[in-house]
Amino acid sequence: MIYFVQFIFGFVATVGFAILFHVPKRNIVMSSLVGAMGWVIFSYCRNDYGSTLLGSFLAACVVGILADIFSRVYKETATVYIIPGIIPLVPGAGMYYTTLYLINGDLQMAATTGTETLLMAGSISVGLLVVGSFFRVHYTIKDKFKRMIGKI
Repeated sequence: MIYFVQFIFGFVATVGFAILFHVPKRNIVMSSLVGAMGWVIFSYCRNDYGSTLLGSFLAACVVGILADIFSRVYKETATVYIIPGIIPLVPGAGMYYTTLYLINGDLQMAATTGTETLLMAGSISVGLLVVGSFFRVHYTIKDKFKRMIGKI
């Protein structure tokens, strides 16, 4: 039940950012679905495994996979789905608390929180990079194979 609630809140949050980023109206629901799925994966890994880094990486992978699939199905660019989809994953609270600890002079907590925040942001980017690279290689091989078969 908790993950259904997480899905709904992730969906609603992504709808807001999809509208803010001027996603075409016909793609708002699907981009929000991408964001909600990413948020549920992140929440599951954070709550059940205690790992925000693994959650960020796996959620970014799911966002990348769904964005690539939807971009091919609906003939749009993948960024229409990726940008709103990663918004729920962005570690904004970590950035805020890092700055707050720096202002208050608590350098130990600032370093700890800042490192975790940077690692989360890095895991999001690596997750998107891995999926994007995989799909690029997959479709390149597929196209070359089709051309090779066509010549026979």
